[in-house]
Amino acid sequence: MTRIAILTDEAGWHGRRLRRAFASRGAEVRYVRFDDCRVDLLANRHGLVIGGFGTTLPDAVFVRSIPAGSFEQVTLRLTILHALAESGVVVYNSASSIERSVDKARTSLRLHQAGLPTPPTWVGESAAGARRIATREFARGHELVTKPLFGSQGKGLRRIAGADPGPAGDPAGVWYLQRFVPPEGSGYRDWRVLVIGGRATAAMERRAGHWITNVAQGATVTPVELPDDALQLAIAATAAVDMHYAGVDLIRDDGHWSVLEVNGIPSWEGLQRVAAIDLAAVLADDLVDRCLGRPGGRTRVA
Repeated sequence: MTRIAILTDEAGWHGRRLRRAFASRGAEVRYVRFDDCRVDLLANRHGLVIGGFGTTLPDAVFVRSIPAGSFEQVTLRLTILHALAESGVVVYNSASSIERSVDKARTSLRLHQAGLPTPPTWVGESAAGARRIATREFARGHELVTKPLFGSQGKGLRRIAGADPGPAGDPAGVWYLQRFVPPEGSGYRDWRVLVIGGRATAAMERRAGHWITNVAQGATVTPVELPDDALQLAIAATAAVDMHYAGVDLIRDDGHWSVLEVNGIPSWEGLQRVAAIDLAAVLADDLVDRCLGRPGGRTRVA
């Protein structure tokens, strides 16, 4: 029997959907917290203990969340994910891809190095340098968005314009500045594409009265059939960060598609509201069929 661990602090909506999907494939599924995992060199030849699996390891780990913690805690959690993969366990998404996506600077670099369109971005430690960039951008008629290097769901974003004095300091000591993309037409909108196993599985348009269009911030969602160039861009962005699956945020920039972010541990609850298929089932099928090589799944209607 295939044994799968869902790494999460709490089951929640996503964990329950995933557990049901994996169980329908005949898999044994356990929720596991990171604080129930440890390095233990006496436990087994792998030197790892994963809560609920005794001295053995699961066949696969679905990383649903990595909770905030100290630098040492986050380092240990990533060490465990790396060690699991080195021991032959499928880690979905891998520690390396999560590291690339959770750090917005690294994601922007990967997109740029892959030749994919993404808004101009600057990241550095100098507040004076950030102010110079802001002054130059304002003089050219652009606005900027500042983002925390690590963050999600639209939290901590700030939009600054010429009337603003510009960046004056940042508690984390790092400035991530991105050119603001003004809306086309009335209102604010962007698009989320869920890419699974190299395929654009579902997409939605997010609209809001505010420039932050995250569902967690109150945006409304509608299903959408995006043109092939947008879908191919989302697939290419996922490949650039080397992910099994990703939530890719797209925007229209002067009539052309551009990648805003690539999310390695995306929420899909908002997208599921408008999707015709069970997205957790597609994720389960991809992990079991493609990654574990145990075909026989069937994607189900939501």
